Amino acid sequence: MDEEYDVIVLGTGLTECILSGIMSVNGKKFDLGQDVIDFTGHALALYRTDDYLDQPCLETINRIKLYSESLARYGKSPYLYPLYGLGELPQGFARLSAIYGGTYMLNKPVDDIIMENGKVVGVKSEGEVARCKQLICDPSYIPDRVRKAGQVIRIICILSHPIKNTNDANSCQIIIPQNQVNRKSDIYVCMISYAHNVAAQGKYIAIASTTVETAEPEKEVEPALELLEPIDQKFVAISDLYEPIDDGSESQVFCSCSYDATTHFETTCNDIKDIYKRMAGSAFDFENMKRKQNDVFGEADQ
Repeated sequence: MDEEYDVIVLGTGLTECILSGIMSVNGKKFDLGQDVIDFTGHALALYRTDDYLDQPCLETINRIKLYSESLARYGKSPYLYPLYGLGELPQGFARLSAIYGGTYMLNKPVDDIIMENGKVVGVKSEGEVARCKQLICDPSYIPDRVRKAGQVIRIICILSHPIKNTNDANSCQIIIPQNQVNRKSDIYVCMISYAHNVAAQGKYIAIASTTVETAEPEKEVEPALELLEPIDQKFVAISDLYEPIDDGSESQVFCSCSYDATTHFETTCNDIKDIYKRMAGSAFDFENMKRKQNDVFGEADQ
């Protein structure tokens, strides 16, 4: 058989099958079909728009590799969700900070951020000043140093049933690609339940969200809400999205971006890594952290 192919994939494992779908970066050339392109780019690589189709494919390959490795490690899903809700995440990292010398001042209002010669030197609260060389904060603390980048709508829905066509899963994430609903951005659904100790027995909580594109935000989320019917009760919130106007290198004030519509927190993780790199001058070394864990806990426990 003497034939010529653009790409040859050897093996039928998960990684090989997913990488064969990588051709979605140039999917029309390989005649994959729009559904495969949308699934690969938005559900596996977690891109929010189709801008990635005009970019080099390496980033997409790395994203799908991360999805594949996460799925292989945890089995049923590549995602982890903390018991008792997302509030456990900041609580866990607060404890970690305290172990390594971090000090927490609770119920302290921020009266002013003290600047000298264009750089932050402290935070004033109730007549006291806590001195610092660098400051991390969210947009609400420095409204004069951020700009509005859009809006996001979130609808929290209380259900008495799992989402249809999910094999009665106690939790799931649904991503509706923008092309499927004639939009510029994806629609997200995150469903959790009593199994995660966030709802009463037999109850499910689904959060539908998307970036606002029109003057009628609730209608934009309807494709997601249709998947959740019947809905016992829902709560609608529309929030402004803000982003810093500079990188903080001069002022040493490092501001995070507002939480966007995504429910997988990939963009939040990227924002955290970016802030760390700007503060420390180099990227966080995850491999070095793994080595330190091995020194403490032993390699067998990793």
